[in-house]
Amino acid sequence: MPHADHAHEHTGTRRPAGALETEVMAALWANQEPMTARQVHQALGRGLAYKTVLTVLGRLHAKELLEREQVGRAHAYRPRQAPPQDAAHQMTTALSRGSDRAAVLEHFVETLDPADEAALRALLDARE
Repeated sequence: MPHADHAHEHTGTRRPAGALETEVMAALWANQEPMTARQVHQALGRGLAYKTVLTVLGRLHAKELLEREQVGRAHAYRPRQAPPQDAAHQMTTALSRGSDRAAVLEHFVETLDPADEAALRALLDARE
């Protein structure tokens, strides 16, 4: 039964797909230059399979979060947006999923710390 134990160990270290996507995006933003799948794989390390990195890059490209260009026989990837724009896009997407947008916004504001609430208030006041 060593095979079953090995499979259990592998499953215990597995990260959720969303976490992998976040890690890949962080590696790409940190590098500030387009990266091949091999470069992303090396940056992430920690026993992650190369094929998994390829899959995540493909998924992020399909979601239009990454641009890709041909570099020799490989592709190099770069984020389409900087981290602040990406975070704002994710927040807008989350807001659009709610049926009661006002309630979603109310709950969001309730979770803000005082500094973030003041920053949001200043931004809204500046728009008027």
